[in-house]
Amino acid sequence: MQTTVIWTLDRDQSLATVFQRDRSGDHIPLSQYRGRVNIPKYRHGDVSLQIEKLEIPDRGQYTCKVTWRAHNKSLLTRERTMTVNVVKVAVTKPIIRPGNLGFTVPKGARTSLTCSASGSPPIIYRWFKGEPGGNATRVSSHAVLMFDSLQTSDTGKYFCEAENRAISQVVRQSDAVQLTVRGYQGTSLPLYLIIVIVVLCVAVVFVVIAVILCRRKTKEDHPNEVTCHKSLNLTRGEACSGINDECTYEEAKPRAENDYTSQSVKENEYETLGPMKINEYATFVKATGPQA
Repeated sequence: MQTTVIWTLDRDQSLATVFQRDRSGDHIPLSQYRGRVNIPKYRHGDVSLQIEKLEIPDRGQYTCKVTWRAHNKSLLTRERTMTVNVVKVAVTKPIIRPGNLGFTVPKGARTSLTCSASGSPPIIYRWFKGEPGGNATRVSSHAVLMFDSLQTSDTGKYFCEAENRAISQVVRQSDAVQLTVRGYQGTSLPLYLIIVIVVLCVAVVFVVIAVILCRRKTKEDHPNEVTCHKSLNLTRGEACSGINDECTYEEAKPRAENDYTSQSVKENEYETLGPMKINEYATFVKATGPQA
């Protein structure tokens, strides 16, 4: 059963403890290694030292010393030494990757351009709008160039630079890419207005369907109800109306030739006009007749 694990670094004749594990837990004495070195906890017998974000100062001779207690209660110690040489790799020529919408994007959309290069970290990125070697404007100092709401003025060529410090400072430039922003065709409607139009259209469709169904149902309830007017072989304006194909005929009333009505005169409602009466009647007609 192992008791302790100690990793030490011998660099320029200076010995320092990088990592130590014992019964009290894991310990990292040097601050520059905290958060960067670790030993697997759940793999029995594996005491490999894992170093993240390797830097030039991490080079040197590493010694692993393991001490454990044997079955006869005696302590056993084993150790192994290895040399780690850290070499800085110069940055490569960066490439530009577009966002999901590509290099041709509609106005107002959100997109990005990513500058990617390989090499020893840290790598510094810079973005420019224009042509390499020409009049270019610096627009960002991050690996990703973000556009929250594209405008037509964002159309143009872009390129990026990647830089790291290997043996000496190395700077690489990417090829330029063309970003095109398409303008809107016409004026776009507000979202709430589009929703209102859609709701009204759906309502109209439902109303039309309901009217069609009601008319169909009415015809089904009264399949044989008809109204007819016989025009042949009818005299005196006879008309007919029928239900279930049975017609009843009504004799039309004769039209009056004028507005006069005849009434019978009783025997005692007239008198004989004598000479005096005739003169009086003539005088009355002259007095009430039309004036010239």
